[in-house]
Amino acid sequence: MKTKTRDTSEYGYHYLSGLLRMESNRHINGIARVAGIPEQNLQQFIADSPWAGNDLIAVLQQDISSLPHYQQGSVLIADESAEEKAGDGSTGSSRQHNGRLGKVDMSQVGVFLALAKDGYRTWIDGELYLPEKWFTPAYARRRNKLAIPADREFQTKIELVLVMVKRVLANGVAFDAFDCDSLYGRSHWLRAELDQLSIQYFADIPCNLSLYLEKPQVIREPKRKHVQITVLGSQTTPEQLASAFSFTAITLRPHERGHLTAQFARQRVWTVSEEGSCRQEWLLIRRANGKVTYSLSNAPADIPLETMARHKSHRYFIERAHQDAKSELGWDEFQAQKYPAWVHHLALTIMASAFITETLLEWTEAYPRDPALLAAYETDTLPNLSIVNVRTLLRAALPLPQLSSRQAAELVVKHLDNRTRSRKSRLRKARGP
Repeated sequence: MKTKTRDTSEYGYHYLSGLLRMESNRHINGIARVAGIPEQNLQQFIADSPWAGNDLIAVLQQDISSLPHYQQGSVLIADESAEEKAGDGSTGSSRQHNGRLGKVDMSQVGVFLALAKDGYRTWIDGELYLPEKWFTPAYARRRNKLAIPADREFQTKIELVLVMVKRVLANGVAFDAFDCDSLYGRSHWLRAELDQLSIQYFADIPCNLSLYLEKPQVIREPKRKHVQITVLGSQTTPEQLASAFSFTAITLRPHERGHLTAQFARQRVWTVSEEGSCRQEWLLIRRANGKVTYSLSNAPADIPLETMARHKSHRYFIERAHQDAKSELGWDEFQAQKYPAWVHHLALTIMASAFITETLLEWTEAYPRDPALLAAYETDTLPNLSIVNVRTLLRAALPLPQLSSRQAAELVVKHLDNRTRSRKSRLRKARGP
């Protein structure tokens, strides 16, 4: 966090401390008030300071990958997460699909990677998705105002995922498998790129994707402006195949209500890309709680079904990582509009997430579970510490500062003054020139 002219790491410490210790109001002004530092200074640190958030993320990836827990058996997971926005003033805001709301609404969408193993998970990378219209001439002034890098070009969410996967590989992050949902998994191009990188993937697909049990014949006919692809073979779909399979019940992991068990079946299939290239992959089908999901994988032909089932079932943990970031680390309380602010906030959120994960792992190693407790509680497993538990311990070790009466009064006066000035500005704009 050192720039050419100054060391801004003190503000980084206060911001990170706020994300970890505070339970609400974890936005720039709220953190500044609790830390007792000028709000304008912290605003400048997050939104305008030239420190490189991506460089910090790279260092954090190297730190996370050095943890013994993650060096073998971990799974890298990709997913997007949308935040509702009141207008299109924030970088990337647009009317687009918001998965949490289940509809198209004014939102800002990030694409994220999480690393997970044995229930431990942490965000490890992220990219802000910028809709294609943001790169049109009509948005040129807005891109400049929001400090979007001049060399940034439009990339689909699928392309952003591949960029991040290559980045974590370059930073030495080890993982045994890669999971993603059908938005990414249906892409022949992405699966082929992952295969070229020797990454074992478990990519969800729609129930009606075209599959072939035998290698199909592909005929290419040159036309005036394109090549027409004709595929000859017995076509089927995952949904049609599922009805003919016998399933195996596999216990995946313990959870609060007992043990998570699902039924799995698999079949070698052929897929054909839009360009006509054929690849043989595994079709893995999972049934649990009345829901059926279908995935394609480039796992070896001799891989045990149980190994595939465990790798496939890690996608749940990026949803938990999203929930951790939003509910416990203030991700959804972020209010700044500029592109660098989003990157800076992401870097510090990843740092907070990594701190929590490392603390949980160190606690588990330092204080092994007493087997006698299993008998005393009449249970078969003991819970891990939670983020809330870590926050409670952290606040005891580093209590939040208590405001004096004078400081509290000054904050109230400042807040009222800001509200009055804001109303004055709105009235002036309403009256016009």
